Amino acid sequence: MLPPPLQVRVYFDFASTLSYVAHHAMERLGADLVVLEIALDWRPIDLTRITGWPRGAVVTGPRRDKVERVAAALGVPVSMPARWLDSRPASAIALALAGTPQEPAWREQVWRAAFEAGCDIGDAAEIRRLAAAIGVDASAGTSPEALARVDAETRTAYEAQVNGVPTFMLGRWPLSGIQEDDTMRAHFARWARKERGMAVQ
Repeated sequence: MLPPPLQVRVYFDFASTLSYVAHHAMERLGADLVVLEIALDWRPIDLTRITGWPRGAVVTGPRRDKVERVAAALGVPVSMPARWLDSRPASAIALALAGTPQEPAWREQVWRAAFEAGCDIGDAAEIRRLAAAIGVDASAGTSPEALARVDAETRTAYEAQVNGVPTFMLGRWPLSGIQEDDTMRAHFARWARKERGMAVQ
């Protein structure tokens, strides 16, 4: 019987352009992750609760320039929103769908809307439209219980020393940001060798 794949938890925020870039970068590395027997576990958080960067804030100046440079360097076309969007409804639905085949489809829907179509994913009508497109119940985006799960996930990330997104948890080591494919591949391969080496000792 084959051992289960190693799990890498990926903390992200739907409002984060770099999280969107990481999503595409990880798609390119999909075959490599299969060979390394690594599975990614995407976990949405509310980064504003960690950094204090307010929802609705204008993203401009050096902050915007840096993100656009990274996206260009990694070959990911993106239409970056002018403001930091409210990602909580989308994140609440993602957590409600965790472990189901619909969860990856939901992530794809939300990221396309925010970073390709220029939609406001914090808008209730937009969330309902996106949910209906893949047959998902949008009520999880507004229920107090679902929103509380987003806060709980954010606290877990904070306790794991996450201070930005995306963050890839290689065991207890948070690897923050997204880098060139070769660099990310090397990080994953080195970590996987170490983890499996420890397991057989």
